Order: sequence, then structure tokens, then C-alpha cells
Amino acid sequence: MRRSLFFLILIAVYAAVMIVHDAGSAEEIRVWGGKMDDFKDSDGRIWHGGQNEKKAWGGWVEKLPRTAEVVALTKEAEKLAKAEGYDKELFYAVSWAQFPDTVKMELNTGKGMFTVTYLVGEHWSPNNRGFDIIIEDEIVEEEYVTPGQNEIDIIRYEGIEVKDKVMSFEFAGNPKTGAGDLNAMFSGIEVIPALAVDPKQKLATTWGTLKGARN
Repeated sequence: MRRSLFFLILIAVYAAVMIVHDAGSAEEIRVWGGKMDDFKDSDGRIWHGGQNEKKAWGGWVEKLPRTAEVVALTKEAEKLAKAEGYDKELFYAVSWAQFPDTVKMELNTGKGMFTVTYLVGEHWSPNNRGFDIIIEDEIVEEEYVTPGQNEIDIIRYEGIEVKDKVMSFEFAGNPKTGAGDLNAMFSGIEVIPALAVDPKQKLATTWGTLKGARN
């Protein structure tokens, strides 16, 4: 009986340690487009420059994106950015590709489930830029069309799973949108680990169950 209980405890502890390890390996990563330098926002979060490649956090792949600047944002755009918790400066530039080229990024997130937020500020083609947003080789936003000039968009995608420790992105122009501009782009990418269960809570629950069985 004691031997069986001992092995149960070992298995439970091992499982809990693995959960904590996997959770700890998932990384928060933020990237802002059109820039080389990092940016620290008003909450102290670091946004890496999207014009970099082969950094510890990741970078662009295959072809260096082009850059463009958003001269100004509308008042409504500024209000939306503030309400969503983002500094307006994040929307002033973009990394983009001239169709049929695409913008490709790889982020070293580690394995796990993530919530991804896509940020964009439209600088040139109001309601006339169409492309697909692809994450981990899956189209998460098909035939997306950007907002009006000097306006912004913020879109979240939940439940993005990474199995190989690297999250891939591709922004690819799609003629099916009917838009006149197929040059895909982004202003910001935010990747946050999404834990279904708090590892510490999982460990406490498992140990509590074993104690109950022992008594």
C-alpha cells in the first residue's frame, strides 16, 4: 500500500513539474513594425523592432520587409488605442511587402497555447488594402481589409498552439478581397501565453487529492 502511494506521489510530482516547465518555457513577445530599435511603452513593455532578423526573440524571414510611416492618427483611432491599452506610437509605422511578396516573421515563443493580437495603422490605402493573416500555417483572417486612412485596427486570435517552439506569421495579399492594394502589412504583433490551468494551483490540487486518498 505504501509503495503504491509512493509511486502515485512520484507520478503526480513529475506531472506537476512538467506542467510548470512547459508553462515557464512559453514567452511573451511583442514586435512593432517598420522599426529597428526596441520601444518601451508606457506600461514598461518592450516591443522589438520588426525590421530585425535572427534575434534571440526571432525576426523577419526570407525577405526584409519595406517600411512606411503613418503621419497622424484620427482622434477616434487614438481613443481606441488608449482604450485597448496600447500607446498610439505603436501605430505610426508598418512593415509591409509589395505584392506578390509577403511579410514573414518567426517568433521564438516556446511551446504552448497563445493569444495573438494584430495591430495595424493604415497610412495610404483607406479600406482598400486586402490580404490574409496566417499564423502557424493557418489562415486566421481571410480576405482582411484594413481600415480607413489614419485609422487603426486591433484583432485578437485566441487558442494559437505552437508545438515546435517557433510561431510563424505570414501576411499575404489576396486578390479575392477585390481590394486595389494587396501590399500586406502590420504595425504590431503581441503574443501572450494562455494557460488553461495555473501550474501552482494544479500542483496544490494534485497534492491535496493524494493527501485525501492517504487519509
